[in-house]
Amino acid sequence: MLVKEILNAAVNPVFSFEFFPPKKDEEWETLFATIAALSPLNPSYVSVTYGAGGSTRSRTHNLVTRIQKETGLTVVSHLTCICSDRDETGSILENYQKNGINNVLALRGDKPAGVASIDDAIKDFPHAIDLVGFIKTNYPAIGVGVAGFPEGHPETPNRLKEIEYLKEKIDAGADYIVTQLFFDNRDYFDFVERCAIAGITVPIIPGIMPVSTKKGLIRMAELALGARVPAPLLSKVLNAENDTEVASIGIEWATNQVQELIDHHIKGIHFYTLNMADATLRIFNNLHQ
Repeated sequence: MLVKEILNAAVNPVFSFEFFPPKKDEEWETLFATIAALSPLNPSYVSVTYGAGGSTRSRTHNLVTRIQKETGLTVVSHLTCICSDRDETGSILENYQKNGINNVLALRGDKPAGVASIDDAIKDFPHAIDLVGFIKTNYPAIGVGVAGFPEGHPETPNRLKEIEYLKEKIDAGADYIVTQLFFDNRDYFDFVERCAIAGITVPIIPGIMPVSTKKGLIRMAELALGARVPAPLLSKVLNAENDTEVASIGIEWATNQVQELIDHHIKGIHFYTLNMADATLRIFNNLHQ
């Protein structure tokens, strides 16, 4: 089933989970244990991330096909412009269709290690819109999602241009938007309103990832993920005695975010799981108390 069909048919908010392909063979079964633990939550779909390196890409393809075959879950595979040409991308999409995978998330992607600049890693798709156009022109049966940035794209400081570029991807055929993680729902609501002003009418799915460790919070800042940490959350995390307490703080904060989003009748919520089940399970438990 296409994600756009799932979203359009939904009466209540749908939930989806994101995983990444393990780097070590022994971590695969751990990941599938996580998927099994989260399956009772009845996710409407799951997504799998995608890297620029060849081995990472093959792990993504192996993972999405295995999830599809072994769980029956609707799977969204990430695809990036980085280091991708038309022939390779076409072969990937044809293989996905043969295996019943009909949804992708089209992304520009990050600069791979060892490459001087992003331009050096570009082949046939300079921007995500080029990848969206290629998919919708040549493989129209495949559903396509794209990324959105509630706090602004880190490489596009002009927010008017940012929304203009996003609108172009929607006009090229993208079916929905899933956002980067954020910690203040006001940023998401403002982003949705900006999109509406620009004439973007597709579903905009908020992405949620609870803080789990102090190191993780610092890592987010170092990676320039664009996630602003509100002062009340920052204060609680920095004053926590240990990471067990940090995890509880992050889960409580994320629970409040999700409840407010549900109260605003959003179409769905996407959880960045980091291949672990505990935080997501605890958030769901909190919501149903």
